[in-house]
Amino acid sequence: MTVPMPAVSRRTGTNLGLALLRRSLRAIVMAAISLAIVVALWYAVIEVLHLNPFYAKSPLDVWRYVTSDPNASANRAELWSNLRITLRDSGLGFLVGTFVAMGVAMVFVLQNSVEQTFMPVAIALRSIPLIALTPLICLVFGRGLLGVTVISGIVTFFPTLVNAIRGLRSVPSEALDLMHCYSAAPRTTLRKVQFPSAIPALFASARIAAPAALLGGILAEWLATGQGLGYLMLEAVIQSRFTTLWASVVLLTSISLLIYNLVMLFEVPMLARYTPGQSYTQRRS
Repeated sequence: MTVPMPAVSRRTGTNLGLALLRRSLRAIVMAAISLAIVVALWYAVIEVLHLNPFYAKSPLDVWRYVTSDPNASANRAELWSNLRITLRDSGLGFLVGTFVAMGVAMVFVLQNSVEQTFMPVAIALRSIPLIALTPLICLVFGRGLLGVTVISGIVTFFPTLVNAIRGLRSVPSEALDLMHCYSAAPRTTLRKVQFPSAIPALFASARIAAPAALLGGILAEWLATGQGLGYLMLEAVIQSRFTTLWASVVLLTSISLLIYNLVMLFEVPMLARYTPGQSYTQRRS
């Protein structure tokens, strides 16, 4: 005997699908508008400032570099191989930084004395420019994957920590009172009530931290590792391969925008699952 799906479940699934479709279309439209504005400004800056075409490449130059240039195939292969290294290093740093920040945020919420002791230290460390810390980090952790992971993780850690603490403490007082009435342990309250309430704040921080982790990886490659897009850009400047430099910048910017929009797309089903009390069809990024 087949049990019919409840009407409420069907409506929920339909609403979720429509929300995903609307957000996908919105992301595509906004990306197209942003692309048109960037290209127009790009051309305008070159023309208004009368930049030397040897250094300042136009969007058409970059397009030809990866499509119709005699070495277009080799150019694309070079960009792609270096991009994979950068995405691997930055992605690992983003994941490590996010998980560590969530663990620290939970400890801070459970133990206020720990937060009062170590939060000023974290703020002081965050005030140091990352470019000044990079040589020291590479000296301690090496110039390989571990060093890049630490640098990208630091970039991810601080915005995620602040947003996670705020999210964990944004639980309605009624929900906390209910858990207290049932004599729930603090860890149980944290896991079943506070953590789901922190998910919107985590996605808000991920939209900032994920592209920032990519830039952190580029910085590490530029200064230390000798591989990836960061080093390719440095090498292009030294060798006066300015079209390669501009193509790398365009690729990096495009990937950052793509990551930002992918986080927004994943946000819809996650919020629908863990924060059903807030209508995900009405959320705005």
